Amino acid sequence: MSHLSPSELSILLVEPSDVQRKIIISRLQQEGVHSIQTAANLAQAKEIIVRHTPDLIVSALHFTDGEATELLSFIKQNSDYQDIQFMLVSSECRREQLEIFRQSGAVAILPKPFDADHLATALNSTIDLISNDELDLSHFDVQDIRTLVVDDSRMARNIIKRTITNLGIRMISEATDGAEAIELMQQQMFDLVITDYNMPSVDGLALTQYIRHQSQQSHVPILMVSSEANDTHLSNVSSAGVNALCDKPFEPKLVKQLLYQLLED
Repeated sequence: MSHLSPSELSILLVEPSDVQRKIIISRLQQEGVHSIQTAANLAQAKEIIVRHTPDLIVSALHFTDGEATELLSFIKQNSDYQDIQFMLVSSECRREQLEIFRQSGAVAILPKPFDADHLATALNSTIDLISNDELDLSHFDVQDIRTLVVDDSRMARNIIKRTITNLGIRMISEATDGAEAIELMQQQMFDLVITDYNMPSVDGLALTQYIRHQSQQSHVPILMVSSEANDTHLSNVSSAGVNALCDKPFEPKLVKQLLYQLLED
């Protein structure tokens, strides 16, 4: 098991405003972070990433040379940089503008201004994602848990796989939607299903209903991961038989707690 602290994190802060850079640097230093590089635009950020790969990018949304989505794509589509975590800090509150960051597995989306608790949680989530903290289960060897990850976003599947791999889960199958998941479940048995809510063809709710009422695996634990965890969805998925629900972006610590509860019951 590997334990890190914020003081061991290497952070790249990408922020066009001198004032905002100073504020965020001060907040990071208050949390114990010392290794902080800065960039004012996307071009500078990419140059720094190539020279020295950070653990975490803390980025604003808008720049003179583009949008943060370009930086996100840059790291997610390059195998050398896929382990870099990404945190958005923005005053943007429209869900449709933030959805790509939720779906891509951003470690956090913080408002401007953000408070110390939000930042501390985001830094701890980063540490959880790059550390190994294996689940210690009474009834299972965690490496033998057969897990099915269902999400139409490849980036979202990757972040889920990275999170549960750090917890010791190794036997992972993937499906791009509920229909593909059903096909897999007709061919093999699973000990755990982690599924997105919103998917084309067969969504997470329909998949849950299939598992509970039509499959041969009606008692398998289901963890649903969704960026739309409102009261209506909570009610629908709970009545359908979902065991636990996480929001996107989710906290690895919370995922660990939920999986421990699901697999120990």
